[in-house]
Amino acid sequence: MVTRPASGTIPDAPGSYQFIDLQGRVVYVGKAKSLRSRLANYFASPHLLAERTRQMVEAADHVEWIVAKNEVEALFLEHSLIKRHQPRFNVRLKDDKSYPWLAVTLDEAWPRAMVLRGQKRKGIRYYGPFAHAYAIRETLDLLLRTFPIRTCTNNKFESHNRLGRPCLYAHIEKCVAPCVDEIDRESYAALVAELLEFLDGDTDAIVARIDERMHDAADGMEYELAARLRDQLNSVRKAIERQQMVGAREEDYDLLGIEEDEHEASVQVFYVRKGRVVGRKGLVVDKVEDLSAGALVARVIEQLYADASADSMPKEVLAPTLPDDLELYEEFLGFVRGNRVRIRVPQRGGKRDLLATANLNAKESFVRHKLKRASDHNARARALVALQQALDLPDAPLRIECFDIANLQGTDVVASMVVMEDGLAKRSEYRRFKMRTVEGQDDFASMEEALNRRFRAYLRERDEGAQKGKRFSYPPNLLLIDGGKGQLGAAVRVLEELGLDEDIAVASLAKRFEEVYRPGDSDPIRIPRDSEALYLLQQVRDEAHRFANTFHGELRSKRMTRSVLDEVAGLGPTRRARLLKHYGSVKKLRGATEEELVGLSWLPDKVARALFATLRGAASAPAETRRGGPSGDPT
Repeated sequence: MVTRPASGTIPDAPGSYQFIDLQGRVVYVGKAKSLRSRLANYFASPHLLAERTRQMVEAADHVEWIVAKNEVEALFLEHSLIKRHQPRFNVRLKDDKSYPWLAVTLDEAWPRAMVLRGQKRKGIRYYGPFAHAYAIRETLDLLLRTFPIRTCTNNKFESHNRLGRPCLYAHIEKCVAPCVDEIDRESYAALVAELLEFLDGDTDAIVARIDERMHDAADGMEYELAARLRDQLNSVRKAIERQQMVGAREEDYDLLGIEEDEHEASVQVFYVRKGRVVGRKGLVVDKVEDLSAGALVARVIEQLYADASADSMPKEVLAPTLPDDLELYEEFLGFVRGNRVRIRVPQRGGKRDLLATANLNAKESFVRHKLKRASDHNARARALVALQQALDLPDAPLRIECFDIANLQGTDVVASMVVMEDGLAKRSEYRRFKMRTVEGQDDFASMEEALNRRFRAYLRERDEGAQKGKRFSYPPNLLLIDGGKGQLGAAVRVLEELGLDEDIAVASLAKRFEEVYRPGDSDPIRIPRDSEALYLLQQVRDEAHRFANTFHGELRSKRMTRSVLDEVAGLGPTRRARLLKHYGSVKKLRGATEEELVGLSWLPDKVARALFATLRGAASAPAETRRGGPSGDPT
């Protein structure tokens, strides 16, 4: 647990603070307008802290800080420290792939155009990113007909310079051959400037100049030159067509689409310059911290733009939600750009439509990200081996069974059992249990009952030998319990009672802290957040939670239906079933008028009027009365 610094030693000034563990590792980096006020929040009573914050404070040994001149400097300092130390409790942005950029090397004597990936370098102008490298090469191939600057490596350039003859690109008029002094530096620089102007989105002036030169050549009867200029004009127009027009020509902005769940978020960045979408980038965010929607947007903006160059910064950043502390982040972006940058949420028109498209892209990318991790065999194999090592298991857990309990204030208590074999869900072996002996809300007793029934069935089927129709014949390599130490204790008691504690490994995954508990260990096993092993455990736990809640919802729905329709005199099972088939649901049945119900030929008038009166009475009752308790999370 972190030691609180002596009173009055923390400066009342902006800066960055670092929580450090016993081994000297930085586990969290933050920023503050006032270090004294901000750090005081971490030393409140532990039960008042957010779950992940409390976990971080418990993991740290002491806190240090660095004073900054102002909030913006503190934000840059925080970003620098996060990059250097990679703290386990800070949100991290990861490119879901290495996106290619169209780059122009302005730091070279003879600048060249090329495709680059990875970390940006000074002295290079970047355009994009593009979804695929071939998209850049196709665009570049079109542009070289009009702006024939070199694309060769430095070694090839020097080689042809020594030979005194140019390469093939010069012969097909896609390079002006600076390697053999076919062009002077001033003219070459003008050619590069025209290309940059075009890539920056100023296409109208370029098109107009080429068109004018083409007509001048035709008027002067220089028909070969006019034909070449015509081909250049066609190439430029094809390159322009590749960029989607989404707004007015003077508009420059970046747009963030976000899709998230409890553990991760997918971010899609659309780059719009001069009204055209010139690039797109996808990111995945590991949500280690407790983040609101505004805090997530703030973190994304901070990590996207802290290392950006001034010429790459747009005038606006559009997002689905405004970041927390909007003024600070607008000042931060303005510092990067050199003048004001606005952050806003588009409310109408084309920008709002484009934001919806970006959000849809983020959602689809998120689905692909999860499916890729779930379906990739190598990833699954690595995850199983990593899980074996993390939990110190004798073998990789090829069969994992996970149990979860769902109830609503002790009613309709159910348990779910989901099965994962070789890292993939095996839905044919999912099972669900409706509690028989437990009354009220007792998750530990409910867990014991479900596990008793499952493993007694396994022992019975094992002793009976191979027979058809067996449902519990295979024991798990790992039994996973959704919960903490209490639920784990219930599982251990069942396995010990049945003599299976030596045969079946058991662990529990505490949802709020993502901590793994094993029998005999008082302290949890903390698996790294970006580990495939933890992702596998989360996946099977979340599936058990979903399956339990689905079953619980079905039972509750049936109970609610019975409780309403059973009260109507003369409405037997056959008529109830026919009513539900006719209307589809009780909700739609409630919307029926008395005349409609009386008009049903197979329903007596007296019963129809009684049904209408009963449904109207149920509809006007408080929700708590109708549903048997206030709504909420079943677990």
